[in-house]
Amino acid sequence: MAKKKKGAVSFVIAVVVGFVAMVMLHFIPILGPILAGFAAGILAGGGVERGASAGFLSGIIGALLAAGLLAGAGGLLWGWRGGLIGTAIGVILIAASLIYAILGLIGGAVGGLLNP
Repeated sequence: MAKKKKGAVSFVIAVVVGFVAMVMLHFIPILGPILAGFAAGILAGGGVERGASAGFLSGIIGALLAAGLLAGAGGLLWGWRGGLIGTAIGVILIAASLIYAILGLIGGAVGGLLNP
């Protein structure tokens, strides 16, 4: 059985903490996602790339969860047509939330830069 790397666990924790911070700071227009990505980047450590990845994922994970729930609920409630409509709305939701993911990426890159 393979051992889990410590970095992989801390990366997942960093993404979850960044997501929670993004939910808590959503009312601050531009600075909120940057600060949440910054927190995720500092927790992830490992340089700019790792911090930017954690910040981006913390910004997009909410939209991915909502898109999956919309597609699943639409399919369960209204069959294949509902699933198709739920998927279309989910794709639009993901596209609309890319600004939060990009701002989280910027904050995560700065956080990763400060915690190499």
